[in-house]
Amino acid sequence: MSIELNPAAVKFAQRLIEEGKLKNDEGHWGQHNPNTKVENDYLDQHEIAEYGQWHLGLDMSKGEDIKGRYHFPYGDFQTVHRDGLIAAKERAAQQGYKDIEKAADELLQQLEKQVAS
Repeated sequence: MSIELNPAAVKFAQRLIEEGKLKNDEGHWGQHNPNTKVENDYLDQHEIAEYGQWHLGLDMSKGEDIKGRYHFPYGDFQTVHRDGLIAAKERAAQQGYKDIEKAADELLQQLEKQVAS
């Protein structure tokens, strides 16, 4: 499985951070990461492309209309989470996806600057 960076998700996350739609949470991403029910409820009301914007990685071997195409979530379908970006960065580093790791790190830095200002 080869996962590529999702440029649309990066731009979407940048815009959300600029708009202040973020959570500078401390803790573990597992506490905030939407579960399957929340994901499915979101998909009942939104297009799969909107769902994809919440994920920094794309598995190009899967169809665009399949949830399994989207990897490295960073938010809760409302806000960008600091711990979500940290988790995405760490998992991407562990799995050797340097471009996703770099994008998550840059988004994390943007979020931290936004919080500090």
